[in-house]
Amino acid sequence: MKILKWGYILILFLSFSCKTEAPKETKVDFYESQLFKDVQLNSIFKDSKTFVDLVPDRSYQELITLYGQEKNRPDFELNTFVNSHFSDQFTSNTRFETDTTKNMYQHISNIWGMLTRSPDKAMIHSSRIPLPKEYVVPGGRFREIYYWDSYFTIEGLLIDKKDALATNMVDNFSHLIDTLGFIPNGTRNYYLSRSQPPFYTLMVTSLTKGEDQKFLEYLPYIEKEYNFWMDGESDLEVGEFIKHVVKTTNGTVLNRYWDNRDTPRQESYKEDVHLAAQFTTEIEKKNLYVNLRAGAESGWDFSTRWYGTPGDFGTITTTTIAPIDLNCLLYFMETQLARGYQLKGGSETEQTYKRKAEQRSKAIQELFWSKETSFFMDLNMPQAMVRNQMTLAGTFPLFFNLATQEQALEVKEHLMKDFLKDGGLLTTLENSGQQWDAPNGWAPLQWIAVNGLLNYGFDKEAKEIMVRWLRLNEKVYANTGKMMEKYNVEDVSLLSGGGEYDLQDGFGWTNGVALGFRQLLNEME
Repeated sequence: MKILKWGYILILFLSFSCKTEAPKETKVDFYESQLFKDVQLNSIFKDSKTFVDLVPDRSYQELITLYGQEKNRPDFELNTFVNSHFSDQFTSNTRFETDTTKNMYQHISNIWGMLTRSPDKAMIHSSRIPLPKEYVVPGGRFREIYYWDSYFTIEGLLIDKKDALATNMVDNFSHLIDTLGFIPNGTRNYYLSRSQPPFYTLMVTSLTKGEDQKFLEYLPYIEKEYNFWMDGESDLEVGEFIKHVVKTTNGTVLNRYWDNRDTPRQESYKEDVHLAAQFTTEIEKKNLYVNLRAGAESGWDFSTRWYGTPGDFGTITTTTIAPIDLNCLLYFMETQLARGYQLKGGSETEQTYKRKAEQRSKAIQELFWSKETSFFMDLNMPQAMVRNQMTLAGTFPLFFNLATQEQALEVKEHLMKDFLKDGGLLTTLENSGQQWDAPNGWAPLQWIAVNGLLNYGFDKEAKEIMVRWLRLNEKVYANTGKMMEKYNVEDVSLLSGGGEYDLQDGFGWTNGVALGFRQLLNEME
């Protein structure tokens, strides 16, 4: 059994300091049934996500009862049982033959149709959360809409003049906020305990650029999502966590990633259970599960960024970290809420959001900037101590114009000296085998870093990153006819590696960023 020096202290702290909510129970929680556990732990499918996306031929309760009656028979085969009672109902429109006469950018414009899904019809017993309008999925194993992926996809759709589809995407997210109170990780019921990095406000500002009246139509949804992320703020005491908010020992309120369940992720059940096997107590396992889930909410699932002890995945401690990217996103929400109320004629509410934005901006300057490394870092909470790891999340303050010119210069120097490789920017400087570490590069983080550099006049450096990234995209496309979820930016002869699942192609955010970079480069000529 592995025990951190501070392990029991941390576990007790999380137990008593965090005010959590029990997840809402359904009449029959299939994900807690023996049938579900046996299928996942016996690796009936290579990818744990496959099973939770299948549709049963009858109610879950009936299947659980039937399984209990049949599983002890001498001739019983679990694989046969699953194949007899579960099926894939979403196989249409997934085949796409690449036209080798088209270049990469023409291919992207052609592939939007393959990645687009029609409005969903409610399906009994399916894990899918239905959406009222058409939408674009990322690709590969991701056959439902995903939250933060979609911002980068929308940027590409707008460049490709697919404004109606981009609007439908944003309207679907508005629908989720309206009906669920937040935007889940993805549109599956097993994602209902967490969200993802809150990019909805950026989607709205991109879609409504220059149209104040249209922006105001989305203001109630921005505010409702903001309230989800800030829920519990008024009840916080110093040093306390409640849901997504924490009050530091100096009284500053910041945000963290969090999930309201402390069980293995349904879509990665086997992987989570196996990782938890190193622990002997239930409280240690639950602590691991909630931190794995919070890591999944971050979108960086997974990275050494969330480790408590270097090199030890079992010490993941996402919930005790205030991430720089998340807090920059909340700052932007606050500025846009203030803008919205100003457009409505000004009010005390406008001033409230302005003060919140100013307080968060000050915190980002004072707390998240590391004088030792001259880079923006995450914080260990609740003491708000800077963590000793540089990651591309440190470019978010540049993207949102939160850095001083001097800070931006220091960040730029680190990017070009430490992060930039032949194929673009590394995600972190750690090569751990996790997919959100070196040697992998990811399109969304290239986009944030490049636009952050452009905000501060570092055009030459931004151009160099874009050229290297697109060159790698084009090379892989020429060799495979595909756009990938992520790329190996260190060894450009390879694709990428690491993670809980095989390399995925499609791919929504890579497509959007490629189109965006091409447009930026054309504008710079």
